[in-house]
Amino acid sequence: MAMITTVQGHIQKNISEASGTFGWLMSGITLATKMIEAKIRAAGLSDIYGAFGQQNVQGEQQQKLDVFANQALMNCLGTRESVAALVSEEDEQPVMFDRSLDTGKYIIVFDPLDGSSNIDVNVNVGTIFSVHKRLTWGSLEESVLQPGLKQVAAGYVLYGPSTVLVYTTGDGVHSFTLDPTIGAFVLSEENMKMPAKGPYYSVNDSSVATWPAGYAEYVQAMRDDGYSARYIGSLVADFHRTLLKGGVFLYPPNKHKAGGKLRLLYEANPLSFIAEQAGGKASSGTGRIMDIKPTQIHQRTPFIVGSKHEMELFEKAMTA
Repeated sequence: MAMITTVQGHIQKNISEASGTFGWLMSGITLATKMIEAKIRAAGLSDIYGAFGQQNVQGEQQQKLDVFANQALMNCLGTRESVAALVSEEDEQPVMFDRSLDTGKYIIVFDPLDGSSNIDVNVNVGTIFSVHKRLTWGSLEESVLQPGLKQVAAGYVLYGPSTVLVYTTGDGVHSFTLDPTIGAFVLSEENMKMPAKGPYYSVNDSSVATWPAGYAEYVQAMRDDGYSARYIGSLVADFHRTLLKGGVFLYPPNKHKAGGKLRLLYEANPLSFIAEQAGGKASSGTGRIMDIKPTQIHQRTPFIVGSKHEMELFEKAMTA
């Protein structure tokens, strides 16, 4: 029988803090995402499809699975003594815990169920998370609003034909597949690398006429150069394809959303961290995503991420 490596085993082997706080923290994330995966898999059988009947803080219609996923992560992570604060896309304010600096060491921000509007049509969705160390100075609110370059870990879970966990702690990107026979995420690829050049571009071009200068010309250049279009409309799924196959994913600003649509803290930052660790790049259109100093937890940003070759072409297009 071949030896397997679970997420917990991989953490214990490779991360110095794994024997204590960080390993226990990650076990909360994996437990919650396994609960979410089970609920998604049975969605058509358990009246969990459809709208919850309320809007979240983003002004978006909440799905029933949004609410379940948020509760699962809050419950599984809130009991971890190492957690000082939790920030969710679904909640207006951070959930903060009265824990000392020595105990509550981590801030976790997450999108509980990215792409949830696609659930009803059985399209892949995901969970995105980012982990920061609590600052030893200042307020807990300041610890929440750290730039992406301060992340100590980031990852996502893609719920699809197989359920995949991808994470980094700043020492490479690693992929794990949920084995339902043992109920554990098992290492499927270590030290993943995004291809230096890819065959695809991914963008919703319905508002191309309202994009700032450079974007439309860049996308047209992709078409002229023989790139194929691939767009799922579920951020985790589109990013996962870009990570594996290469190319570029764009969510440009437009006249209706001049500041972009995707959220900086729990969408753009964690995926940028993973992209850079895999050899890719991520940009806001004016600079590196992870250099942005956030001013609010639900701050939005334009987001362009992909292989080194396509991102260098994009940067040239923005300065032309």
